[in-house]
Amino acid sequence: MADANIDGLMKDTRKRMEGAVEMLRKEFGGLRTGRASVSLLEPVTVEAYGAAMPLAQVGTVGVPEPRMLSVQVWDRSMVKAVEKAIIEAGLGLNPAVDGQLIRIPIPPLNEERRREITKIAGKYAEEARIAVRNVRRHAMDELKKAEKDGAISSDQQHDHGQNVQDLTDEHIKSIDTVLAHKEEEIMQV
Repeated sequence: MADANIDGLMKDTRKRMEGAVEMLRKEFGGLRTGRASVSLLEPVTVEAYGAAMPLAQVGTVGVPEPRMLSVQVWDRSMVKAVEKAIIEAGLGLNPAVDGQLIRIPIPPLNEERRREITKIAGKYAEEARIAVRNVRRHAMDELKKAEKDGAISSDQQHDHGQNVQDLTDEHIKSIDTVLAHKEEEIMQV
């Protein structure tokens, strides 16, 4: 394995680990914290025109107030489908229809619900850590294979392995930081 291949492996490893952290951030965006956020409705899909579509493709989502979301549905015939999709998304939200505008009040969270959401956040973070460790395992396997094939020396394999471990530690720390921030946000009253 030439240096260019090692560089490519390291870039790919970094990119995949960053992808795991970014995916965690997206998942956290969908966790309700008692504050209105457009990302709260990202997981909602609407049955429209014979296909399941993201909510953002049938209307404009906005935050008119700190504890209120709104969806301006573009096609009047889709209002009922959008309302149904929001209710069935399992987010605990009760939309109110006003013509083509759907208002969605964000109810305050009780202590028990906050703890549940914190546990869910912890599960998401653990899944991200597992994803990062799987990327590390793949990179280490590639390095061992390169050493076995005689493309790199044992010392190079060890050095590059240490670089992979450093990347892993960096991304696990990043996941822990993102989780701590989200837990703090959830538990704020």
